Amino acid sequence: MKIKTRRYYIYYLLRSGLFLLSLFPLKAGLFLARLGGKVAFRLLEKYRMTALENLSKYYGRDEQINERTAEGVFVNLAKNGAEWIKLYSMPRRYIDKIITEVEGAEKLDAVLSEGRGAVVMGFHFGNWELLGIGLREKGYEGALVGRKIYFHKYDKLITRMRGRFDARTIYRDQSPREMLKVLRQGKVLGIVPDQDVKGIDGVFVDFFGQPAYTPTAPVKLAMAARTKIVPVLVIRKQDDTHKIVVEEPIEVKKNVPGEDAVKFYTQKWSDVLEKYVRLYPEQWVWIHKRWKTKIEDKNRAVEHTAPGVT
Repeated sequence: MKIKTRRYYIYYLLRSGLFLLSLFPLKAGLFLARLGGKVAFRLLEKYRMTALENLSKYYGRDEQINERTAEGVFVNLAKNGAEWIKLYSMPRRYIDKIITEVEGAEKLDAVLSEGRGAVVMGFHFGNWELLGIGLREKGYEGALVGRKIYFHKYDKLITRMRGRFDARTIYRDQSPREMLKVLRQGKVLGIVPDQDVKGIDGVFVDFFGQPAYTPTAPVKLAMAARTKIVPVLVIRKQDDTHKIVVEEPIEVKKNVPGEDAVKFYTQKWSDVLEKYVRLYPEQWVWIHKRWKTKIEDKNRAVEHTAPGVT
């Protein structure tokens, strides 16, 4: 009961903060966010240490560069929050002032022209919340697959903001039929699967030279709908506007000689993400424990549940 009460207090504090910050112009909000991100980097030791550990272990640059990069991650996340707050209150027409460029839209159009929809692969990169909103404002219809936040007021707050831009959400624990329905209607199905999530089907693929447990749902959905995966990223530019970049579509085939198809294509989209993280390391969420699941842990789990094992 105490936890539940605390959640309500935090929620109403958040709503008050949203209201106050919405009164500031976006540029002022971004300036404050930059300062807030730097402060958060110093205060949130747990997440700072996770980011620094990930960068030193997997990215491999020197300590000073990693510290600057990690601080940049916090600043980018704070700016994401400032933009999210502003989107909650600003007229829809202002989205064009935030997303000023879409590069490679013709690639997505070509996939959609085949009539089987497109699995749009987003990532926790840049300001990823702008992806579904931006594509919807550019005329692309469909739905986003998201995680349900089990405190209903938080969940409603996020879905209401997306709903302002007609960005429909399908929760990832809903039936896959709901997701396939979107694809079979020839629309976009947006998924953000670049995290290590317990309880979700996945495979280990190479990510920054280490095995990373990665969800297989995007590839399986593309196979079932006989469509393609289209990696799309939102990149923050130096002037704090954003560019949506549509990468080359990945044609998913069930027959891949000498390889397991699901793992093969999961590796392909993971390689796209790694390329962009190397280009813009401060725009990815290094604060997430991306490599927390180990191969040996999964093997032990399989052995433990195998028939006949006591």
